[in-house]
Amino acid sequence: MCLLVGSALAVSGAAMQSIFRNPMAEPFVLGMSSGAGLGAIIGMLLAFNVYAISASAFFMSLLAVLMVYTLARIRGEVSIQSLLLAGIAVNFFLYALEWLLLIKTNAHMILSWLVGYFGNIKWFEVKITFIPILLGIFLINLFSKDLNALALGEESAHYLGVNVKRVTRILIPIISLITALSTAFVGLIGFVGLMVPHTVRLLVGEDNRILIPSSALFGGIFLAWADTITRSLMGDVPVGIITMLSGAPSFLYLLRKIGVH
Repeated sequence: MCLLVGSALAVSGAAMQSIFRNPMAEPFVLGMSSGAGLGAIIGMLLAFNVYAISASAFFMSLLAVLMVYTLARIRGEVSIQSLLLAGIAVNFFLYALEWLLLIKTNAHMILSWLVGYFGNIKWFEVKITFIPILLGIFLINLFSKDLNALALGEESAHYLGVNVKRVTRILIPIISLITALSTAFVGLIGFVGLMVPHTVRLLVGEDNRILIPSSALFGGIFLAWADTITRSLMGDVPVGIITMLSGAPSFLYLLRKIGVH
């Protein structure tokens, strides 16, 4: 499950950075993970089965990223500043709703899940997520050339023959689906989609035809390694705490490096 989730989040981050032409874009930062988390919690509290929980997480994940993009679009343009601020605002709002539900229902068993926990995973859940996540990564990789064009801007992509709206409408739901599946079973794991793609870019470059599969490989290895180290040194501590502790400095470093315009 670590390999699947790490791959899904890393590929989602790499694809979103090209779609939004924003090096800070990733499922956690832009509210997609929080939306999926809220949907999953609602499903758990309503005693849904695993399929319904996944569907609820997917719907809320998709809704969250649409909210962020709509709020960030000012006069037809989406700047780094507006996207980050909208993502932060939606993140806090959804996270507050999650805690409100937990406080009102006394659902303490979900607390560790909120920061990414692999300790309760069963093989049945791995089997459910295995094919959809791998299929989602494969489909995103098929659009790697289009993502290369989108990274140059919508106008440039259009002149290169890319149907921008069609590609976006296909990729955003796929990214939402694999993010939702990852979140529904293991909780919120932050910054994997930010750290891994940028690290991989230093090794393989900007070409998404190489970046996407490389991010899948490195993302899976990174999360499996992080979970193993966490369990070995700290006991039964949720791995999401470690990814957020290491991801926050990475986020600030990128923010200072690129500036906010």
